[in-house]
Amino acid sequence: MAYVAWESRDNYTARAGLEGPFRYPNGRVLYYDAQEGQYWDPKTDFYVPNDEVAALQNSIFDSIRG
Repeated sequence: MAYVAWESRDNYTARAGLEGPFRYPNGRVLYYDAQEGQYWDPKTDFYVPNDEVAALQNSIFDSIRG
């Protein structure tokens, strides 16, 4: 699934019961659901597998390193 980096930031605001939004370098936005202990994707309305979240989090470090 492609994520558009130029998508309006207004679409992703604070949501009750969730932490975030967390924006990643590829334009993907996730929220953390502390009750479930998982990240949730508002575009798909599904929880994201932990390995996929780890890859997104590592992409932040990769973009910093250059």
